[in-house]
Amino acid sequence: MQQLDELRTLLARHARPDWTTAIDGVLISKVERSLPPSPSMSGTVLAVIAQGAKRLSLGDRVYEYHAGQYLVASVDLPVTGHFVDASQRRPALGFGLVLRPDDIADLLLGAGPGEVPAAAPPGIAVSDAPAELLDAVLRLVRLLETPRDRAVLAPLVIREILWRLVTGEQGGLVRQLGLPDSGLRHVERAVRWIRDNYAEPFRVEDVARLAGMSVSAFHRNFQTVTAMSPIQFQKRIRLHQARLLLATDPGDIAGVGARVGYDSPSQFSREYRRAFGAPPSRDAGRLEAALP
Repeated sequence: MQQLDELRTLLARHARPDWTTAIDGVLISKVERSLPPSPSMSGTVLAVIAQGAKRLSLGDRVYEYHAGQYLVASVDLPVTGHFVDASQRRPALGFGLVLRPDDIADLLLGAGPGEVPAAAPPGIAVSDAPAELLDAVLRLVRLLETPRDRAVLAPLVIREILWRLVTGEQGGLVRQLGLPDSGLRHVERAVRWIRDNYAEPFRVEDVARLAGMSVSAFHRNFQTVTAMSPIQFQKRIRLHQARLLLATDPGDIAGVGARVGYDSPSQFSREYRRAFGAPPSRDAGRLEAALP
């Protein structure tokens, strides 16, 4: 409890509107009101909640984590989420650390790969944060107050945080992120290809070959990691991208649908409404009104 109290104070003090900090890869979120769920990409990240709670949905899975818990996202996935129980008097406060496969791989070179699940695990997991992990996170955030120490000590503390993850409850998931031939990394290659080519049709057999898997193994592992089939994943990426485009170009709904890969405007409108609760024309107006 004492660790969380100090962490809340430091996060509130150093929070910026863009969530960045003076330490590369370290993020701080401070949210003062509970907004409706919105789509985003998860990134590959460790996220620790110090105050409030956050709820994420991925496909048909829902993850909620509260103060003293952490979430690991091992693949950059299209999620819908929001902070809950947030107010000006008691804002939601969170710490984030970008997880870089090369850093985890370097750690594993010295420690050995340990036990790794044979199949790819789900791409997102939530656990209670042990005291050792919270202590390392707190010491990293403290370095925001001592610029002289930051350049030397921050990389060491980040390495310790990664070690706490690798040896913790979600260690198998984090280890897969650092092993180039793990099932998770095979799926990640396919995820990246679909994300980069979301507007183009594809054959699942071709993407499975790109990922280095048989079609049956690819389907099974992709579904486990992303909670979606490859085609559903492509559709979610298309719709997320369409919403971003509509925020800047709300008057060209048909053009946006075509740009993200839809041949049929009616199908685009139907699937957009199913994903975001309103047709693109109405949602575009809402997005435009929300712009500063």
